[in-house]
Order: sequence, then C-alpha cells, then structure tokens
Amino acid sequence: MKLFKLLMTAALLTGLAMPAAAQKKQFVTIGTGGITGVYYPTGGAIARILTKNEKKHGIRATVQATGASVFNINAIMKGDMDFGITQSDRQYQAYNGLDEWEGKPQKDLRAVFSLAPEAITLVVSEESGIKTLADLKGKVINIGNPGSGNRQNAIDILEAAGYNVEKDLKAEGAKAADAPKMLQDSRIDGFFYTVGHPNGAIKEATAGMHKARLIDVVNMEKVLAKFPYYSMVTIPKSFYPEALNPNDTKTVGMLATFVTSSKTPDDVVYNLTKEVFENLDELKSLHPALAVITKESMLQGNSAPFHPGAEKYFKEAGLMK
Repeated sequence: MKLFKLLMTAALLTGLAMPAAAQKKQFVTIGTGGITGVYYPTGGAIARILTKNEKKHGIRATVQATGASVFNINAIMKGDMDFGITQSDRQYQAYNGLDEWEGKPQKDLRAVFSLAPEAITLVVSEESGIKTLADLKGKVINIGNPGSGNRQNAIDILEAAGYNVEKDLKAEGAKAADAPKMLQDSRIDGFFYTVGHPNGAIKEATAGMHKARLIDVVNMEKVLAKFPYYSMVTIPKSFYPEALNPNDTKTVGMLATFVTSSKTPDDVVYNLTKEVFENLDELKSLHPALAVITKESMLQGNSAPFHPGAEKYFKEAGLMK
C-alpha cells in the first residue's frame, strides 16, 4: 500500500512538473495553394519546423492545398483555418474592404510575416505569335480562376495595358496550375501565373513539345502608382533555359505573406514565428524562390496590423522597436 501511494504521489508530481505545452497539444491548419506552386511546399516547411520542435511548444501543424490567397483569407476569417499564405495585394484588399471584400473590410485579419517575392508571369506559345504585351488582342489567354489573386493581378496588368478584359481577348478562367497543359494542348495561346520562381508549372509550359516564351510586362507606371504592393521584379533566364526568350524577363511582382486572425492565441503565433525565424536557413533551403528571404524582408510588404504574438517575437529579436 505504501509503495502504491508513493508511486501515485510521484506520478502526480511528475504531471505537475510537465511543461504546459507537453500537457496540451495545439493543432493548427495552414492554407497554402496548388501543389505545383511555392505556397504548398512553403507551408509544408513551416509545418515541419513546428512539428519537429513540438515537445517545446506543443503545436502541431497540418497543411492544406487550397485555392490560394482569397480562399485562405476567407477560411481564416470564418475560423476554418488558423493560418494561410496570401499575396500582399490580397492582404491589402481584404483588410481595407476592396475587390472581393468591397464594403466588408476584414479588420480581424493579422499579418505574421512575409515570404518570397512573386512575379506576375505571362507565358505564351510560339504558335500564338505573341511577342509583347501589345499582341494579346483577340487571343485566348487564361487569367486564372474566379476569386484567385492570380486572376486579379492579370486584370490589373491587362487594364493598365489598355485592354478591356471582357471584349479585347478571350479570357479563360482555369486554375493557374492547369494552364501549362492547356498551353501544350494548344487550347490557349497563353496564361498569367503569379508565382515564385523557379516554378514547376512554368518549367512544364516552357519545356514541352510546343515551344513557349515568357513575355516582359513593362511600362506599368500606372499600376505601380495606383497599387502600393506592386514593384518591378526580374525572372532570370537561367530558371527556364528552354524558354524562347533570350534574356531575363522584366515584370511586376509582390510578396507572398503569412497571415492569421486576431482571434488566434498570442502564444501560438509567438511560438510559430519564433520557430520559423530561428530555423530560417532550413526554410530557405527548401526552394530557390525562398533563398532571398532575410529576417528584415519578412517584416515588409504587410498592410494588415501584425499579430501581437508576432510583434512580441520581433521586439525580442531586435527586429522591431
């Protein structure tokens, strides 16, 4: 009997001494994008970093392939997901009640950090005869599925170039990940895809039986002046050696951002942010598009307020006053 009491007492004391994280696991979901883009493997890397150190903080993350930016924001706001990756333009529009969120600003949206730069990429087939942005009139161009950030970016570019999207070209609404096969099957003349580079879908489009090229998206002063989240970026020719264009491609881009809700507990966001920043080399090694990330750049490109949990880590790390 005495031995039993001693064992029970020891078990209770051991339980009391256990870290809170070990006693209570917290499960979080991360919304990403299509499996051929940068979002999905990036979300997977963040989940792996968290899960690897689960004993420290008690957080286990799972990743969902989704329709990307708009879907992720809406799912987070509904409480269906905890975190998500979204383009910086969609973060801006959601928080300020623009476009899909017209008159319904998502004031509970919170920024956590930024990720890789993304480029608005226009790929066309050789057979299309398209050599510049001015050659798109009357062509069959996939601009992306309804509700996607990809589609809105394409519309911004086309309108800045003087096109009426509904009248001047035959705009298809397929998912960006489906567009390379459509191009190789000669079902479309070209497609827009906002994505980090190098990218598997763009490689598929430019390395197939039907030759293809990337088109410069230039003279975009109106877009840059109107939308603060856009900037000029370059896609190296070396990323797509089989593409017909002889030089690097100049285009418009933005940052991918990692977001959550104001309702997400501070400790969860703090621990996630801390683990990502303290394992940044592991994250950067995942994909060439992530190689340019720095701790300082991860605080840029956000228009929604930072979540208090993220701010706490930034201040501790000396990244924010």
